[in-house]
Amino acid sequence: MSLPKEEVLLKILPIDGPSPQETKKYLDKYIEDFIVIKMGGSVLSDKNLFNTLIEDIAVLNKLGLSIFLIHGGGAKISSKLNELKIESNFINGLRVTDDKIINNVENVLVEFNKEIVKSLNDQFCKARQINSKENNVITVVPISNALGFVGKPSHIKTKILINLVKSNEIPVIASLGLNENGQTFNINADTAAGSIAKELNARRLLILSDVEGVLDKEKKLISEINSQKTKEMIN
Repeated sequence: MSLPKEEVLLKILPIDGPSPQETKKYLDKYIEDFIVIKMGGSVLSDKNLFNTLIEDIAVLNKLGLSIFLIHGGGAKISSKLNELKIESNFINGLRVTDDKIINNVENVLVEFNKEIVKSLNDQFCKARQINSKENNVITVVPISNALGFVGKPSHIKTKILINLVKSNEIPVIASLGLNENGQTFNINADTAAGSIAKELNARRLLILSDVEGVLDKEKKLISEINSQKTKEMIN
């Protein structure tokens, strides 16, 4: 893919953004690669942060980078369930999801999926809804009987996603999937993003969250982690 010329960069980049020279340096590095971005935490509940992120992602798309956007919506789901007076229980941070809850989870995430796509379109950026009701790309298997309709990805339809970015569209993927019988399952958004990044062999996986990072037993931030240290910590 050819890099944008400097006069084009000047039109795309925000006034207070990086210079064309600095931008070219990163475009040289990433223009042929896939970048997976997961939106979560306060980014989704703070309107100003949300709008800023949408503008930034639109700029990355206009620069020619291949962006895959994954989102959850835990706060929105909790708000909806509280409104309906439906109690939520969690096991290891995952919401126990029965047949009543999964319908509400799906409705909330599909609606939010549409909102993100519209927001990108408003920035003159093509985006495509990817969710359990439209263009589903994630096949799941249940995690456990105790969690109900909570799944983990078993297959990702990467060809669909790759064809979209080749058409200069951004796939906006809700953290939902279907099992082999077409039943909707909720997926932890970090897990979904990790699975998609792995299957795409993405150059970068960016997790945008209000969680500070990986903490030690004293709740202090661990500033540097490599793959070996990660395995040791998991064990």
